[in-house]
Amino acid sequence: MKKKIYVLFACVACVGSFFLGTAYRAADQPITTDIANYASKVFGIEFSPTERDSMLENLNDQLKGFERVRKITLTNDVAPALLFDPVPAGFAFEKVKKPFKASLLGKVALPAVRDSLAYYTVAELGELIRTKQISSVELTRFFLERLKKYSPTLLNVITLTEELALAQAARADAELKAGTYRGPLHGIPYGAKDLLAKKGHPTTWGSNIYKNQQLPYDATVIQKLEKAGAVLVAKMSVGEFAMGDVWFGGKTRNPWNTQTGASGSSAGSGSAVSAGCLPFAIGTETLGSIVSPSTVNGVTGLRPTFGRVSRFGAMALSWSMDKIGPMTRSVEDCALIFNAIQGPDGQDATVRDVPFNYEPLKTLKGTRIGYLKKSFESNYANRANDSVTLVKLRELGAELVPFELPSYPVGDLTITIGVEGGAAFDELTLTNKDDQMVRQIKNAWPNEFRSARYIPAIEYVQAQRVRTKMIQDLYQVLKKEQIEVYITPTYAGGNLTYTNLSGHPSICLPNGFNRNGMPTSITFTAQLYNEAKLLAVAKVYQDATFWHKKHPNI
Repeated sequence: MKKKIYVLFACVACVGSFFLGTAYRAADQPITTDIANYASKVFGIEFSPTERDSMLENLNDQLKGFERVRKITLTNDVAPALLFDPVPAGFAFEKVKKPFKASLLGKVALPAVRDSLAYYTVAELGELIRTKQISSVELTRFFLERLKKYSPTLLNVITLTEELALAQAARADAELKAGTYRGPLHGIPYGAKDLLAKKGHPTTWGSNIYKNQQLPYDATVIQKLEKAGAVLVAKMSVGEFAMGDVWFGGKTRNPWNTQTGASGSSAGSGSAVSAGCLPFAIGTETLGSIVSPSTVNGVTGLRPTFGRVSRFGAMALSWSMDKIGPMTRSVEDCALIFNAIQGPDGQDATVRDVPFNYEPLKTLKGTRIGYLKKSFESNYANRANDSVTLVKLRELGAELVPFELPSYPVGDLTITIGVEGGAAFDELTLTNKDDQMVRQIKNAWPNEFRSARYIPAIEYVQAQRVRTKMIQDLYQVLKKEQIEVYITPTYAGGNLTYTNLSGHPSICLPNGFNRNGMPTSITFTAQLYNEAKLLAVAKVYQDATFWHKKHPNI
């Protein structure tokens, strides 16, 4: 038995890992040819005895190098020198910036029943503030009270920022009185997923390990929203280190059925907007963390193109896949908020300065919308509702163009998250602090981060090269079919994983309910950096339906 344990130690050492829970140091034991043989089985390659013998000096030198590099402190905000770029060869950016054009609202009035304000859109609330029918302080107090009332049941708030919120709201009112109006977000309360830093307040990342962490700066998204006049009322619950809906305070609940979770990892953002506790909230997505909670909570969520919104001040999980976007009641609310938060800040080197020329469409007549034919025809849970969506798009005049995503093993490429997440939180693995995390099951982060150490660097790099081919092939398919926007089942068909890897923008919005009375959604996806067309098309569909106006009875 001791021999087998030693072999495991050695195998881990050979691939640059570290045996957890002991004082064993990999560099203290020299690597032998037998150890190299066992280690190579982890990544499925056989070397001859002569080849293994020739490698020994290199392997031992590398192992010592690993130990030296580990002594350098790397905080979560330090990004790798390699930057992911989703832009395919031949891609043409829009160059001319045009004014943002919102829809005409018409007359907006205060409701007879004050609680009805809970389900007004951002645009409607903004008009009430602009016309001074309600003050930002009044509106902020209204949503603070709803958060206080429902959060003990829904567990969707980690930190209320009440003092800050009331100060920001008072400033918004004073500015408006003095004739300064910052735009449609002026005085609007919102919540930020607690991966985003706000100076003077905890930024917990949903983890007991960091529940007292305070970062000495504001995330760029929070800075931009403050500049737009928005009011931060709460830091929302997030599944620990951006996985699921379980955080150190419990499991965030779905207001449609509080016996179920809110999904994750933007759990609190989705739950609070759905429950009428916030007009909008900010979420983040690496592999479904905006789309999934938007779906199950029945809200509208935008996942922008990778490199559209700065991630400065946001917890890093995967430097090549993390994205930040709004979760709202309507498509146009997403457009209003995205317009405020998008664009470079000089901090996140992946962000491009690309025009966002949003203008609502009056009709879909003449608009080519691609659809993943095999996906829609497959046997999956939401097929009935999605079929009705396709019918509605045809009724609205859209030309539906069948096509398929280029075939790639996208599930296998998600080792990207394991490797980058494992690196981002390597300190927890090396110090055994990962034992303090809430979830300890096989597919939870502690085990994922440990397992990632067995992924060879070459396999990670090869996966990124495959991503390059995948992006190029999808670009060519969409270009050939003259498709700017396409529609897909939210979960079926692999589009969610595919486009998170490729960096394409998506918006998911309610399209009905399942047999259990829970919300369902449909997803629209666009060519890179084409959020303007994506939102305009999705808005026409949403305006022709009523699903986004349904609310849980809480």
